[in-house]
Amino acid sequence: MKLSTLAAIALTLGVSTWANADWSQTQNEAKGQTVYFNAWGGSEATNAYIAWAAKEVKTRYGIDVRHVKITDTAEVVKRVQTEMAAGRTSDGSVDLMWVNGENFRNLKNGGLLFGPWAQSLLNWGLVDLNKPVRTDFSVPTEGYESPWGTAQLTFISDSAKTPTPPRSAADLLAFAKSNPGRVSYPKPPDFHGTTFVKQMLLELAPNPAVLQQPVTTATFATATQPLWAYLDQLHPSLWRNGKTFPASAAEMHRMLGDGELKMSITFNPNEAANLIASKQLPASAYSFGFTDGTIGNVHFVAIPVNARAKAGAQVFANFLLSAEAQTRKADITVWGDGTVLDISKLPPASQALIRKTAPGALAEAVPTLPEPHASWVDALEAEWLKRYGLR
Repeated sequence: MKLSTLAAIALTLGVSTWANADWSQTQNEAKGQTVYFNAWGGSEATNAYIAWAAKEVKTRYGIDVRHVKITDTAEVVKRVQTEMAAGRTSDGSVDLMWVNGENFRNLKNGGLLFGPWAQSLLNWGLVDLNKPVRTDFSVPTEGYESPWGTAQLTFISDSAKTPTPPRSAADLLAFAKSNPGRVSYPKPPDFHGTTFVKQMLLELAPNPAVLQQPVTTATFATATQPLWAYLDQLHPSLWRNGKTFPASAAEMHRMLGDGELKMSITFNPNEAANLIASKQLPASAYSFGFTDGTIGNVHFVAIPVNARAKAGAQVFANFLLSAEAQTRKADITVWGDGTVLDISKLPPASQALIRKTAPGALAEAVPTLPEPHASWVDALEAEWLKRYGLR
C-alpha cells in the first residue's frame, strides 16, 4: 500500500501523519516474516476463518501466518515462561496468541508481553471504546493486547423438548431436580466450565462488587460460601450424579443433539445458528440467557516479548481489526463472533451484515455482566477441583 493511501486512511481515523509513516515502516519490516499464531483450534468455523485471514495477509502484505492450534492457552503461557527462563529472549516460538483473562494477567505481571503497541495500529480508530477493550477481567490492557471479538455466556436448548428454559441459578436448580441426569456443565478448568461457575458466583455472592477486586483469602471464603452450598445441591441431579462432567462445550452440544442433555453452553451467542446450519442440532434449537444477565467479555490477541516476528504480528492484528475482517467474522454463516468495532463507523452493507441474525442465534437482549477480576479464576478452579474434581 502506498504511503499516500495510508495517509488518507490515517486522516480518516484521526491518526497523525508521523504515526502513519511509522506504521508504513512496520508494514515494510513485516514483509517476508512468518507469524506463528497460537490460537484455540476447537472450532471448524474459527479455524476456517483464521485460514482465510492468513491467506489475505499473505497476498496483501507478504506475511506467512501459521495457525498453531491449541487446546489450552495456559500451556502457551508456560511455554513463553520456559523460553524466557532458558534465555530464549528474541527467537521465541510464539509470535501472536489469542488470549484473555487470567492468562493475560499472568503474562503481563511476568513482564512477558511486547508493547504497548495495540493503540498504534492503523485500525485502532475503528474500535468501539464503549466496549471493555481497555480492561481484561478488570486488568488494564494498557496497549499490550489488541481486541479481536466479543463474547457472552449463552445457553442452548431444544424447544421441542424444553419450551421454557431456566432463567436464573434458582431456576436451574429446580430444572435439574425436575430433569435428573439431563443437565451438566464442562469440568473446570475447561473455559466454559469455569465460566459457568463464575456465572453462578456472580448471582449468588452476597456482595458481587468484591469480585471486581483482586481475590484475598477472606473475600474468597465469604463470597464463595453460597456457591459451594448451591453446587452441593445441584450436582446430585446432574448427568451421572455430578460425579463425571463433560470434557467440553463441544461434547455438550453433541449430547444435546442426541437428547442426552436438555441444555448446552457456549460463549458465542450465534453458535446455535451455526450448529443448526451444520446439522449438529435440530432446527428447533434456540439460545437464551438469564434474566439478570450473563457474563460477557472481549477477547484479544497479544505478542510475547520474545516473539521473532513482532512486526508481522502487528500487521496481522491490524488486519484482524479491519472493517473487512471484522464484518466477515461477525457473519453468522462464517463464524458469528461479535465485533469490537464501532458499527456506526462502518459502511451500511457491513452494518447490515453484522446485525443479521439467523434461526437459533440469541434473539433476546441479555444484560452483560462483567467478568470477575482475573485473580479469582485460579482460586475458583483450585477449590472446585478440591471439592468435586477427584470424585
